[in-house]
Amino acid sequence: MKYEKEINRRKTFAIISHPDAGKTTLTEKLLLFGGAIQTAGAVKSNKIKKHATSDFMEIERQRGISVATSVMTFEYQDMLINLLDTPGHKDFAEDTYRTLTAVDSVILVVDSVNGVEDQTRRLMEVCRMRDTPVIVFINKMDRDGKGRFDLLEEIEKELHISLHPMTWPINSGKEFKGVYNLHDKGLRLFTASTKADDEDTIAIEDLSSALLDEKVGQRDADQLREDVELIDGVYGELDAAAYLQGKIAPVFFGSAVNNFGVKEMLDTFIRIAPGPQDRETSLRKVTVDEDKFSGFIFKIHANLDPKHRDRIAFMRVCTGRFERNKYYHHVRLDKDIRFSNPYSFLARSKDVIEDAYAGDVVGLFDTGNFKIGDTLTEGENFYFTGIPTFSPEIFKELVNKDPMKTKQLEKGISQLTDEGVAQLFTQFGGNKKIIGCVGELQFEVIQYRLLQEYGAACEFRTLPFYKACWLTCNDSRKLEDFLRFKQQNSAADKDGLPVYLAQSEWFLNTEITNNPDIKFHFTSEVHRG
Repeated sequence: MKYEKEINRRKTFAIISHPDAGKTTLTEKLLLFGGAIQTAGAVKSNKIKKHATSDFMEIERQRGISVATSVMTFEYQDMLINLLDTPGHKDFAEDTYRTLTAVDSVILVVDSVNGVEDQTRRLMEVCRMRDTPVIVFINKMDRDGKGRFDLLEEIEKELHISLHPMTWPINSGKEFKGVYNLHDKGLRLFTASTKADDEDTIAIEDLSSALLDEKVGQRDADQLREDVELIDGVYGELDAAAYLQGKIAPVFFGSAVNNFGVKEMLDTFIRIAPGPQDRETSLRKVTVDEDKFSGFIFKIHANLDPKHRDRIAFMRVCTGRFERNKYYHHVRLDKDIRFSNPYSFLARSKDVIEDAYAGDVVGLFDTGNFKIGDTLTEGENFYFTGIPTFSPEIFKELVNKDPMKTKQLEKGISQLTDEGVAQLFTQFGGNKKIIGCVGELQFEVIQYRLLQEYGAACEFRTLPFYKACWLTCNDSRKLEDFLRFKQQNSAADKDGLPVYLAQSEWFLNTEITNNPDIKFHFTSEVHRG
């Protein structure tokens, strides 16, 4: 295996959570440990005082939420870590789902006050579909929340995953005194409003030691002894193989805003998290130790730098070595292209790199060649599977408020929908542009970005559609007739593929029954290749 050393020192993971669980704060603390940043931005309620490193779009700063996946690379203990911070907001779930196709493991942040929330459930469903290994970080232990055993029970029941505590908290809320590391037998003491460092850690091999009583008081020391005895009896040693299969999730307790309990998790992550994995393609299974390069585009972001009209395509390297200025085969376009300025990222800042290996995420300057799901290889014609485009849930007509800016509007909506935040449909027999999104907030973001980045003012009119279905048929005549008869409900997507826009479930089922030769698809992955 040619690049074994490089592959073995790489870990690529995503941080996922319900909004406001503390995900962006945790991201920054991990970057601090990696020396990638020197000061942390404070993210408090929904007002960002010092902007979080990973929230680089203006609308994110205003709303205090992450709406685009950020990629950050840092080194820690001789390992190269690629961290993908994902949008927590449910309206941007599709971006998060696609990001999960580009990582090898996940850290799930759960708020100790609110426990398991809707978005947490959805994200875990995606992880389970792919058997992605998960580590759980229970955050905000310095706030009054649910009992620790109650939290474990709730997470196991709601998310259908077995847990394995790796650290254990001493109290919570105002009484929170620290965490005991069950693996390393060390006690880390918590002092409110101060950052944890190694001097706060006390090695306590034997919990019967009087030192424990001295540090946390007899009542809490006795409670900890009782809890740890129970945990050891129930859980025993962590089964690392079960974690890698996505069956068991190690659990850590802490407070990300106070940088407390984070190092224990990061040290364990380095030790047990999987490196780059093999992947399925349309042709065969591609193994990570192959010498030839291959990779796929999982995200596109326009105007990463507002001063320069640039589009960056985010590529996950799956095999081999990617080199600057070398020609690679773009499978969908069937042409060879090269990249003179490939980037690695630390949120907003980007550095040109000479090469990258399996597991790395590389930013490619894009002039419009890429769509999400595109594959690059050293000549072989396959594409990576499992990168879906879902049917939207809300449909609105795009209305131009300034006819003088028609060109800017068309260019803007074309580029923004290439990013995957929304889908663009054009009604048959007319020029009506229909935008489909998963949530309302996406329309706000599109409207804001069209105005700020392209100078195009628009508004949206709600349309009475319930679902978009991609159509395929072996008899092209039958498909043409259907589209002509259903002109009001027919459109083409960005690739010119026919789509039926159903007004309700009843209409959709009726059309499926009346047109047995036409296949109705709810995702468009069927068309990739």
